[in-house]
Amino acid sequence: MNSSGSSLDIPKQEPCAFCDYLNGVRPFTVLYRDNVVAVLVTREQRGIGHLLVLPVRHYPTLLESEPDERHAIIDTLTWAAAAIDAAFERPGIAVWQNNGRAAHQAIPHLHFHIAGTLSEGGTDFGDVPELDLEQTDRIGQQILAALRHAPNVGQTPR
Repeated sequence: MNSSGSSLDIPKQEPCAFCDYLNGVRPFTVLYRDNVVAVLVTREQRGIGHLLVLPVRHYPTLLESEPDERHAIIDTLTWAAAAIDAAFERPGIAVWQNNGRAAHQAIPHLHFHIAGTLSEGGTDFGDVPELDLEQTDRIGQQILAALRHAPNVGQTPR
């Protein structure tokens, strides 16, 4: 059992990279943030418009989430899917989430991946180049610009 009472083998990372991004300690493209949930543009683009949706509060897995956080996350994932669709017009959108090392969780802060599919379909789970902040900022700007022209999606997730 780990400290949260589950049998999951949680990766170790001190300090938490996502908490550092959200607190401005390390630069990262934050597309949206409120007091419960945030949307980041990941530097490892495994699909088209690959975003991360995560709670602002730090906890490692879905098992520690609270009902209001789960509701905010699913609402935000829905918004992110519509935003990716508006910006990139992909034929598919993938959503995935990992809990524990055996499920390939690398950062011990709950997060969901959401991305438009690649030209050949699916997403890339191999090695992908890490984009710099300027490149992820451009992806974020493209998404926000598309949202301005998609009034049914809205400017904020909730």
